[in-house]
Amino acid sequence: MPSLPVLKLINVGLRGSTLVSKFSLLFFLAYFLEPSSVALYGLVAATVAYSIYGLGFDFYSYSTRELLGTASGQWMRLIRDQGVFFVLMYILVLPLLLLVFVLGFLPWSIVLWFMILVVLEHLAQEINRLLIAMGHQLLASIVLFLRSGVWAALVALVFWCVPSTRSLDTVFLFWCLGAGLACGLGGAKLLSLDKKSLKKPVDWRWIKRGVVVAVPLLIATLSIRGVFTIDRYWMGALSGDGALAAYVLYAGIANAIMSFLDAGVFVFLYPKLVSAFKSGDQRLYRKSMKALLLQTVWVSLALAVLAGLLIYPLLMILDKPVYSDYLPVLYLMLFAITLNALSMVPHYGMYAMSYDRGIIVPHIVAMLVFLSTVVALSSWWTVYAVPLALIITFGGLLLHKTWLYHRYKKKVGSADFCFS
Repeated sequence: MPSLPVLKLINVGLRGSTLVSKFSLLFFLAYFLEPSSVALYGLVAATVAYSIYGLGFDFYSYSTRELLGTASGQWMRLIRDQGVFFVLMYILVLPLLLLVFVLGFLPWSIVLWFMILVVLEHLAQEINRLLIAMGHQLLASIVLFLRSGVWAALVALVFWCVPSTRSLDTVFLFWCLGAGLACGLGGAKLLSLDKKSLKKPVDWRWIKRGVVVAVPLLIATLSIRGVFTIDRYWMGALSGDGALAAYVLYAGIANAIMSFLDAGVFVFLYPKLVSAFKSGDQRLYRKSMKALLLQTVWVSLALAVLAGLLIYPLLMILDKPVYSDYLPVLYLMLFAITLNALSMVPHYGMYAMSYDRGIIVPHIVAMLVFLSTVVALSSWWTVYAVPLALIITFGGLLLHKTWLYHRYKKKVGSADFCFS
């Protein structure tokens, strides 16, 4: 087994490769397809990402903490019970997702692709979360590489070599294959766990407790994730397919910051925070929070600067005015996502302390702030209303979470737990 520094390096390398692959896909879509197709891809990707939270019901927020506090011999039982809950959610939620097509948000021509992708993406995401909670960060990164990296790179290669394949159907096909392989690899690891605990019947009380815990967290998650879905639809409504295509490209670049932080920082530190708080190890908690803050600041700033510099040669290669005309959107998005990244520091601190209210309330408020700000700004700046609203929203979110985190620390008598 590699040492922790080597493991972290490999993990970051895999995530970096995933990000390069995802960006390659966005670049080749922008290069070979019409802006209307790039815009549709952006809407599908955002809607799939949002829908999987409805399927998962944010149950992982409860089950992950339960897993971390349970002996490994009982993990298979918890995973089985979580799976039973997900089957019930599929029966309930999947038919409701058809409303996206009934209401005309997405065209019926892609409904089959959409449904398959929602299921596979949800399963892959939940498997990835379980692997991280169990300490298999390297395998989780490989699974993520299959889910988000390999297929994207293959699409870019196929688009370059075979002109007849340049369509969204090709993208959706490879996306399904990548997510399916990720589910297979990660699922095989889960099936290798000790199965003795499966002799016990399904614990419906455990599931019920999880639902009670997850409902408010789900509302919070749907609120904050809704920002990353509504923004695309709103951008398209305000400024058309051309602006939306540029927004999809630039949002993909900016969101790479969060993706990189997830793999190189958060995935290693948040389990330590949870374990440290549960065991009362204040020294480890303080150390982990300080590392979380410093690494988040430096990684997010470095990536934002790098993206801001590299975009110029990329736009020269792309050579399409529809993207270069909206370049200021990228810089606004980089600022917004950096603020969002910083807000994750107090977020994980409150998560470790099981202070769910400190996460729920700011997320709901953030959605309300975003909606009202876009409405207010759209009368003056149709193109920049959405990214400016994101800056205001995430700036407020950072301040709100930080205040609640420090207040709660004092309340639980752990004022010396400090990430400053």
